Amino acid sequence: MRISQWFTTTSLVSASLAGVAFAAVPALAQTAPQAQAEAAPAEEGAIIVTARRQNERLQDVPASVSVLTAATLTNTGSTRAQDFVNLTPGVTIVTGTAEAGDTQINIRGINGARDAESSVALVVDGILKTNTAQLNQRQGTLSQVELLKGPQGALYGRNAAAGAIVLQTIKPTDTLTGAVRASYAEQNTFDGAAHIAGPLGDNVGFVLAGTYYKTDGFWRNLRDNSKTIADKEDWSIDGRVLYGAGTDTQIDVKARYAQFRGASLPFNAAFHLPNFAAVNPKFYEDVNKHEFRFYPNIRATNDQNSFDFSAKLDQKLGDRLKLVAWALYSKVDQDLVADGTSADFARYINAVNPAAQGAVNACFASTAANTGFAVNQPGFIGAIPVPFIFAPANGSTFGPYSPTTCDGTQYQVRKQKDFSTEWRLIGDAGSAINWQLGAYYLHIDRSTGVSLGADTGKGVIKQLYNAPDSANPTSLLLADKFKTNVYAAFGSLEYKPSEQFEAGLALRYDIEKRNAQSVVPVATDPFTGGPINPGQAFGAFTPKSATFKQVEPKVTLSYKPTPDFNLYANWGIGFKSGGFNNQGSAAVVNANFKQFINANVTINDLYDKEWSSAFEAGLKGNLLDGKLTFDLAGYYTQVHGMQFFEFFVGSFGLLRVVSNIDKVDLKGVELNVAAKPVRGVKLFGSVNYTDSEIKKNSARPNTIGNKSPYTADYTINVGGEIEQPIGDGLRFLARADYRVTGPTWFSTVQNQTAPTLFSGLLPISALQLPAVVGDAKYDVARRSTFGVLNLRAALQTDRYSLAVFANNVTDKKYLAEVIPAIEFGGSFISPGARRMIGVELGAKF
Repeated sequence: MRISQWFTTTSLVSASLAGVAFAAVPALAQTAPQAQAEAAPAEEGAIIVTARRQNERLQDVPASVSVLTAATLTNTGSTRAQDFVNLTPGVTIVTGTAEAGDTQINIRGINGARDAESSVALVVDGILKTNTAQLNQRQGTLSQVELLKGPQGALYGRNAAAGAIVLQTIKPTDTLTGAVRASYAEQNTFDGAAHIAGPLGDNVGFVLAGTYYKTDGFWRNLRDNSKTIADKEDWSIDGRVLYGAGTDTQIDVKARYAQFRGASLPFNAAFHLPNFAAVNPKFYEDVNKHEFRFYPNIRATNDQNSFDFSAKLDQKLGDRLKLVAWALYSKVDQDLVADGTSADFARYINAVNPAAQGAVNACFASTAANTGFAVNQPGFIGAIPVPFIFAPANGSTFGPYSPTTCDGTQYQVRKQKDFSTEWRLIGDAGSAINWQLGAYYLHIDRSTGVSLGADTGKGVIKQLYNAPDSANPTSLLLADKFKTNVYAAFGSLEYKPSEQFEAGLALRYDIEKRNAQSVVPVATDPFTGGPINPGQAFGAFTPKSATFKQVEPKVTLSYKPTPDFNLYANWGIGFKSGGFNNQGSAAVVNANFKQFINANVTINDLYDKEWSSAFEAGLKGNLLDGKLTFDLAGYYTQVHGMQFFEFFVGSFGLLRVVSNIDKVDLKGVELNVAAKPVRGVKLFGSVNYTDSEIKKNSARPNTIGNKSPYTADYTINVGGEIEQPIGDGLRFLARADYRVTGPTWFSTVQNQTAPTLFSGLLPISALQLPAVVGDAKYDVARRSTFGVLNLRAALQTDRYSLAVFANNVTDKKYLAEVIPAIEFGGSFISPGARRMIGVELGAKF
């Protein structure tokens, strides 16, 4: 899109939104301006935030910050990042589509790539969390949520290139208090949370909180009608002891344990092979029109255990000097078991090692037993498991996750434990100058593994390597151990010579030292006779190491012509460290795709760092004595080395890797408007428009000019809330939130045509077709615009509440994620949540 078109479009959208905000229709997300009108911790209509590591009015912060107060969290039923994101313009999320700890948050076009570090920092009560698996976990009983947009590394540390989510949980109370909330909804969905807080002695208090969630999910396994496709159960316990609140020495000790048990990988596949569409239109399928059906023969599971322990010290060293120090230990172990994707590549129809012949026999037997089973079109199960193109008379086209054993199995492990600490001096050099100076250290031990095995019909053995004569012989193994040490120094200076003008400078220097070592044993694939990791065919794996460094400055300017208006600008550098793919990844891609089908793709075992330069300018204000508030911002970001997740499927099994997009430009505009036309009525609306363009991409050179992956063209939030007394301390509350998410590409390959494995197989198949017939076209792999409407109504007293809610009340069908496997010839797609209607009870004392 050209610059003139961009300004025209965004101006029209902004103008139209201003009108929408005053309409008496369901309106939208609770963002910063609306939150200002909800609470008054410092003065009438003001809300205090910690966006710059200091307490200040939201109106005074020279950056885009969206805030959800405790009241907003309650009135929307928001408890975790997925809920916060859906109430925030310019922010989208993909979470839980593969496993519970799999979360990518996109802020204004910068995405957190799967299997790499996050681009969004998670800060809870002043402590930076390290593991991306914690992004969408519940974090105790929340009192406020702040979503910061733009690079925050200079202030909040590593992995804040896109922004930060800053959470505050409740503190101990002077007397014993508590609350409980429980809801029940469709699909046997139960959600509960409770906490108690109070004193333990003189100037010592505690908080103890717990949550529990369980659901059968929206989908069933068609093989046996079992509720095993999207079922989940999780619970958590959070404890907090605070000593010396409000004194010169404050010590805050916290611990939490969380457990998740549920299903994994609720995906179908959609093919994008236009030259086969004449045979069956489903060979060239629009992902948005896919009808989901699930029938795996393996019970997909996902287990996650999380433990955190932290201690934080706030020590006053003088009238104008303070020390804030904290330390955090975290451990997250997770694994998943699922059906495989290898049936269409005839992975298990022959074994060179007789010890694995049982798996071959099981494949043929299960194919015969399931002949004619109605798998998703264009698939079909014939009499034998030989691919259709090699046996047109009686062969099969299974698709992934079939009801036969021919897919094989997959077992994936991700374990991480880390220790981090930060020491920060905060000083006040007079009424005009504030400063901070500090240092940070982090050590990470991480291990990952992807093990593909043959399915003998006897289940999955949950270990990375199983011998050829076992019930689950391993045929492919990618497994590595990683160690990371991070060292950082930082400082900031805020200068405020007058009430009208303020300037700030922050600077951080990060050094990340990374080491990787393969733990794949020297073993043979019993089916092909090759090494258990194809990369071993090119030589033994050796330990790898790399160091990534970055200076991260941030400059902010603010001018307030009146106390009600804030004209601001900021610029900063964002940074995310590079890292290592599983060793052997580059060799697998090279042999199976570049050499076999001449694919125009390059993958390396080492992926580079990502850094960005981001500029933002905006205006915040309120009119009519605070009855109308607004926040208008424009931004321009240039990303270098954007990290991107790639997924490969072939005869070897599956492969997850991270690549780099050399250069991406992002520019956009965002507007938030909120109004209180009469007492007890709030209307709010926001819109974000992001224009993205890939400028250079060595990994896939033919994608230049395409949009940034996982980036919605726009988001629109509109909503409204009514709260009215109805007598004797009883209040009625009604709220509506409508969120529109614009069209989204999930790959760098978009309208392009690309060769696939079918391009290589068709010329040597029984069909003897030219290679071009197997090429795929990905113009049908874009997620369409969709809107989700959530409604909530409640009766409340000071102690009790009764609410009914309907999430996605129109039962809108949309996609949670699309993962194109370019050289496979299709996409793996996961459905979004359907309508959920329920009732909630709450009480507090």
